[in-house]
Amino acid sequence: MISAGLKKFIEANAMGFATVSKNGKPHNIAVAYVKVAEDKIIISNAHIKESVNNLKYNDNVSLAIWNKEWEKSCVGFELMGKAKNYTEGKWLGYAKNLPDNEGCKITSAIVITVKKIKKLLS
Repeated sequence: MISAGLKKFIEANAMGFATVSKNGKPHNIAVAYVKVAEDKIIISNAHIKESVNNLKYNDNVSLAIWNKEWEKSCVGFELMGKAKNYTEGKWLGYAKNLPDNEGCKITSAIVITVKKIKKLLS
């Protein structure tokens, strides 16, 4: 589902990561270091607490990503899917071994399976 072009776009830009609490309250944070592997979005977690807690109750997530040079070319995407937080195993190992995570205390890997992609235009 994630094309090579979209993978490159995701990995080059910051994005908003939205979750919902057990009480239905939305929560959105910015994440800057994101990778795409095996058609999944991987967020390395060193400090993300509220979003991880929300995933225990509701695994539906939304990501908004836009061109960092949006004033020149305002293109973006909304990606909707299901997320799982991994505190052990393959995905945690993957996140810990990413070069940009060297020296960081990565406690988990948030892995998102994208179900829908919507192009956002201005």
